Amino acid sequence: MELGDGVSIWGKIIGGAAGFALGGPIGALLGVVGGHALDRYADEQPIDEEAATKKIAFTIGVIALGAKMAKADGVVTRDEIAAFLDVFRVPPEETKNVGRVWDMARQTSDGFEAYAQQIARLFNPGSPVLEELLGSLFYIAKADGVVHENELAYLRRVAEIFGFNDLAFDRLRATYVGDRKDDPYSVLGVDHTASNEEVRKAYLRLIREHHPDRLTAQGLPDELISAATERMAAVNAAWDRIKKARAIP
Repeated sequence: MELGDGVSIWGKIIGGAAGFALGGPIGALLGVVGGHALDRYADEQPIDEEAATKKIAFTIGVIALGAKMAKADGVVTRDEIAAFLDVFRVPPEETKNVGRVWDMARQTSDGFEAYAQQIARLFNPGSPVLEELLGSLFYIAKADGVVHENELAYLRRVAEIFGFNDLAFDRLRATYVGDRKDDPYSVLGVDHTASNEEVRKAYLRLIREHHPDRLTAQGLPDELISAATERMAAVNAAWDRIKKARAIP
């Protein structure tokens, strides 16, 4: 992820966020791992500190929630760790640093709600960026082949903190896991009885809100863009299936 000309967010994170005062559990976690500062970031040019702080807080929070997610069913499997690395792409040279944050987050006494609440304050309730984050957590939850009831409760609580109601949560669940994953109507978040125009509007809204470029502008880390791109493919596929079934021009 780049925050400016030649400025790596990973350098800023591991370097103690260049003096940014994040506060809260995310700031505390950053303070612990920030002791591993790297000299090669010492002479970087000034950047937009407000935007950088937001991205750094979000990135650290994503790692923390991912670690807590993997621990929700009582055991952390290799599949869950691999799933996190799959959805959260990091430069190979920074894998150890991300692992350091992950391990520290698993060991902290802070509950997942504290991290979720701090992330939620960075965005509007129900933000598409927060929805992408939830989607990534679903991906981690199902990595070992089954979504445990404790993991589902975890996801539902995070969704609530992020400002998603039960209907929105069910749509996300249908998109990523469960028997309705292949139901195109559930993927678009509409009822089977919805009119053609209602289905079209739902599709266009999702395409607009979850376009990778728009998400990036709103603060989604580049490391999660690949997951957002896959989500767009699922939305397009659902719309194509409904168009064909209903003979919509």
